[in-house]
Amino acid sequence: MTHLASNILTEYFTFENYGELIVLLQNSLFAAALLGVVGGLISVFVMARDIPFAVHGVAELSFAGASFALLISFDVVYGSIIGSLAAALLIGIGGARSSEKNTITGVLMPFGLGLGILFLALYDGRAANKFGLLTGQIVAINSGQIRTLVICAVIVLVTLLIIWRPLVFASIDPAVARAKGVPVTALTIIFMLALGLAVALSVQVVGVLLVLALLVTPAAAATQISASPVFVPVLSMLFAVISSVGGILIALGSPVVPISPFVTTISFLIYLICRLIGHRRKSRHTRARIRREADVHRHPSLVSTADEAGDASGTDAR
Repeated sequence: MTHLASNILTEYFTFENYGELIVLLQNSLFAAALLGVVGGLISVFVMARDIPFAVHGVAELSFAGASFALLISFDVVYGSIIGSLAAALLIGIGGARSSEKNTITGVLMPFGLGLGILFLALYDGRAANKFGLLTGQIVAINSGQIRTLVICAVIVLVTLLIIWRPLVFASIDPAVARAKGVPVTALTIIFMLALGLAVALSVQVVGVLLVLALLVTPAAAATQISASPVFVPVLSMLFAVISSVGGILIALGSPVVPISPFVTTISFLIYLICRLIGHRRKSRHTRARIRREADVHRHPSLVSTADEAGDASGTDAR
């Protein structure tokens, strides 16, 4: 078994000239880290608004836009961004309620996927270019495309920072936020456009099929171990950066396997560990509560003593 594992590692992984590869791709690593920050922040609101299905719908139209750009020899990054923004705008404007968002997303997903397949079937260039749209191509993009990704990432981050507080309010309780005068509809459209950009950026790392690994899983993992409005976004960004950069670093040692399986595996392992930690913490709190209730049941005087102490403190305060 050990010999078989050694043969597999030797066949699929080789870390020769690894340092030179890291230096050569340092711009891609920086872009991946920045995209991880964007994906981690966006995923917090994706979970709060319960719209992971919409992420996949936007990704399908992003795939269609990138495929069409590939067909007409246009920049794939720009094609991906245009497709994502179009889908995000349609969902944001047409889906005032969660059920409507799901309906519109369900209509857009097969349409975008069908268009993407059609454009790829008509494309007669390199097969690697087609495969890259499905599995990510952050290592293969040029410096101009990386510059575009960085600009788009900064736009998303600045937008989120500007609308953060009202967006949190509108995401948690849209009805109350609307009653308080918060422009919920406008915030939804702005957020969906930011989400569209984030999807287009994430597609460059993990491809259209696995985009949920950067836009859903990080926040899903963070909420397993914390409910803090500060720590959840921080942990979500950290998990997304570890997944994106770690996936690239491992993939540099494997000339056979693409980046996306490593990114998604790291993301899943982080979620699994966080879920186990959350489960153990919840079980510990449950056992402590049961012990307290059992103590009260066995010794009812504890309740009266606590009540008297509370009454005394209230009298002193008066």
